[in-house]
Amino acid sequence: MKKMTALFLSLLLVLTMTAALAETDITLWTFPIGDWGNSEKVDEMLAAFNAVHPDIKVTVEYLDYTNGDAQITTAIEAKTTPDIVMEGPERLVANWAAAGKMLPLNDLWTDETIADINANNASVVATCQGADGNYYMYPLCMTAHCMVINKTAFEAADAMQYIDQETHTWTTEGFENALRALVNAGYFPTGLIYCSGQGGDQGTRALVTNLYDGRFTNEEHTLYTMDSEANIKGLTKLQELANEGLITFDASINGGEEIALFVNGTSQMAFCWNAAQVANNKDKLADGIELFPMAFPSEDGVPRLDGGVWGFGLFDNGDDEKVAAAKEFIRFICDDETQVRNSVYNTGYFSVRASVTDLYTGTEKAANADYAMFVQYLGDIYQVTTNWTTQRYEWWNLLQRIGDGGNVADEVATYIKNVNL
Repeated sequence: MKKMTALFLSLLLVLTMTAALAETDITLWTFPIGDWGNSEKVDEMLAAFNAVHPDIKVTVEYLDYTNGDAQITTAIEAKTTPDIVMEGPERLVANWAAAGKMLPLNDLWTDETIADINANNASVVATCQGADGNYYMYPLCMTAHCMVINKTAFEAADAMQYIDQETHTWTTEGFENALRALVNAGYFPTGLIYCSGQGGDQGTRALVTNLYDGRFTNEEHTLYTMDSEANIKGLTKLQELANEGLITFDASINGGEEIALFVNGTSQMAFCWNAAQVANNKDKLADGIELFPMAFPSEDGVPRLDGGVWGFGLFDNGDDEKVAAAKEFIRFICDDETQVRNSVYNTGYFSVRASVTDLYTGTEKAANADYAMFVQYLGDIYQVTTNWTTQRYEWWNLLQRIGDGGNVADEVATYIKNVNL
């Protein structure tokens, strides 16, 4: 009897160990958020994860902002969605979670985590919650989007006088004066208001709303407010500047293509910019270009910048084992005290947590640290507003119509009719 018991216990131990070592396969789809679009860097992070969790295999697919949304939509329709997706609340929360495709992540959110994030920025936590109060995103990093100018051209045109070089801010009047100085000195095109699609649209939104202190949505994130007096004034100003030949509406390019035209020296500023673009474009800069990051121009010189938050969400694929493994991956990437620094560093942005700081000093991304100065100007993170996907489509169409000479008030009325449900 004792031999039978010993044999049974040995068999039970073997079965337990086998189960513990059984590999769980999960999939991660990631948009190109800094080096999270670089397979070499991601492989390094996966190796660190597997050193702790050798029983979980993560397969990665890299998306881009041209086709990524369509790939996700196709996967949803075919019921082949990934276990984890890395992006921002405009997709994870306002789109896919609102459509009932994502799993709540409430168990990842501890009181300590919430306090740590709130100590850094009070807007982040709410952007990760759906209308039902559940958390559908676990955030990793954030940034304040900005713009950039070619300081070399500005100096040659004597346009730096219109900029507060200490704070990297300027007024709407200073912006207009700088454009005029650039054109008079032979620098044209100055800036390109790109509107071929939604890519980089955070830049054009911030440009319009900052000019005269407008707001893109209401505080409740239920309505779009482009029809406010301030916003119509901002759009009208851009149309006037274009008519005067000081700036250009370009319906043939998106934000990424605008960046390419800036770094190759075609234009003298870019509205689609943030800390991560420094490393992304370091080897592409044409000779003679000196990057000088700027806040968007505002009437009083105090900007309200658009923010970006990125993190992880889980699709509801009906497999509890994969869900548990996916949550272990997210915990490791975002919560491990050592790994979280590397995880954020690879984005090129800044941590959502007050406890994670000074990531770039003395590194090859040291220039990214300069962009921390813009975080103080971070405004409302409104990308979770109702009907966000439709709004993004309508926004670039609105800019195209205004660039073609349409009546601003009439074109905005059409936009508002289409985006406010």
